[in-house]
Amino acid sequence: MGNRAGKSQRHRARENQKQNRYAMASIILVACILLAVLFVKGYSLQKRIDENSARQAALQEEIEKENSRTEEISALKEYMQSDEYIEKMAREKLGMVKENEILFKESK
Repeated sequence: MGNRAGKSQRHRARENQKQNRYAMASIILVACILLAVLFVKGYSLQKRIDENSARQAALQEEIEKENSRTEEISALKEYMQSDEYIEKMAREKLGMVKENEILFKESK
């Protein structure tokens, strides 16, 4: 009867080894699936980061252009309020001249 008990224990040991192998294989499979999912998510996030960085650079360039344009408009506004501009417009648009000044016009 001792021989039978030994076979039974060896049989259980083999079954336990099989179960351990299946469990280990399952754990490895799940770990590989998780790694694959993490890799795909990481790639997707990196792509979004790159797109947002490019968009940020484009928006920064647009902001700089608009700031430059604002400065030009401010300078033009200041010039348009000067006596020099008012005099120039009076001469060009209204044909006005200063006292003791002679205006020459080209003949067409």
